[in-house]
Amino acid sequence: MTKPFARFARKAGITESALWRAACDVAAGKIDADLGSGVVKQRIARPGQGKSGGSRSIVLFRVRGRAVFAYGFEKKGRANIEARELAAFRELADIVLGYSESEIAKRVADGALLEILPQEQ
Repeated sequence: MTKPFARFARKAGITESALWRAACDVAAGKIDADLGSGVVKQRIARPGQGKSGGSRSIVLFRVRGRAVFAYGFEKKGRANIEARELAAFRELADIVLGYSESEIAKRVADGALLEILPQEQ
């Protein structure tokens, strides 16, 4: 996940376990909205609540590749992202999803990306 997304998740009370489940859902094809070009909108349930009352996330995703939580928002705060934001996320997906494993490791080491490790289901 990106550093700004990590701040959002912490403030929203979203656990790493919930993020792991959401990433697994995306990888299994259980996607809430495919926005194209490697950008997916996925709902995330918060503890004690279902997905409908939970948060929304923008995930950069490539099949058999990686998933990067890039942006999060509360449904009550905004209905959706704007067209210009979607265009920017598509550009970001092209860059981030093209990183080699060593580039990802460098971004994790410098704190730009934070790794979510497998969680017990």
